[in-house]
Amino acid sequence: MENVIKFFQENIVARICVDAYFVLIIVSLLVYLAIRIKKIFVLTIIGIILGIVSWFVTAVNLEISKYIYPAFFGSYLIICVVISTPEIRKLMDTNRKIDQRADMLVSSTQSTKEAIADAVFHMSSTKVGALITIEQHNSLDQYAERAIQLNSDISKELLEQIFIKDSPLHDGGVIIRGNKIVCAGAYYVLTQDETLDKTVGSRHRAGVGISEITDSLTIIVSEETGAVHVATAGCMVAIDNKSALLEYINLFLGR
Repeated sequence: MENVIKFFQENIVARICVDAYFVLIIVSLLVYLAIRIKKIFVLTIIGIILGIVSWFVTAVNLEISKYIYPAFFGSYLIICVVISTPEIRKLMDTNRKIDQRADMLVSSTQSTKEAIADAVFHMSSTKVGALITIEQHNSLDQYAERAIQLNSDISKELLEQIFIKDSPLHDGGVIIRGNKIVCAGAYYVLTQDETLDKTVGSRHRAGVGISEITDSLTIIVSEETGAVHVATAGCMVAIDNKSALLEYINLFLGR
């Protein structure tokens, strides 16, 4: 390594060529970061590589790069924070304490489960989009507090009225706790899962997103196709009929 450094220190042509190459690396990384990078792990690897390159630049005294790299590192750190914001927010949400109700799970009655399933498949048949989240142990109060408070008994008709296309609450989610609709118009952090099909819309991404950071179950009805999906533990599966949905809810909440 000492011989390599000495060679570059004594050979100005070699330093100019390597200097131009490192400047090209900087520009390429900026473009790549702006377009592609989304994961903290990849950002960390790039940061390590840049640290090694920066050491080499200083060691061989590359005239242009040694002035560019310090400014670039400052910009790189800002880019890391901006790009990582969804992951940071998700980590903070995941680490929020479980509400004191953790050992006092509010169970839903069978009639409540039936009302949810009836509403879901009626909205599916009429292509009314819906986002219904059923709380389990993890509290969803942080989302409910920013939504429209209802605290209403669950009924098929009420759920359908909330999501009807002319309703101001149509685009948000409903949070259910036990036999009550806690709120409507709730908004969640969208999942960053790249394995999801690019055609999956924001309603489905919100449903998967809330299931990634809480132990809730979310039912999603597509406004475009009427298809029904459920999301839990970061996974989304299609549901074809009311019986299958009820079985899924019973399995999730316990019979």
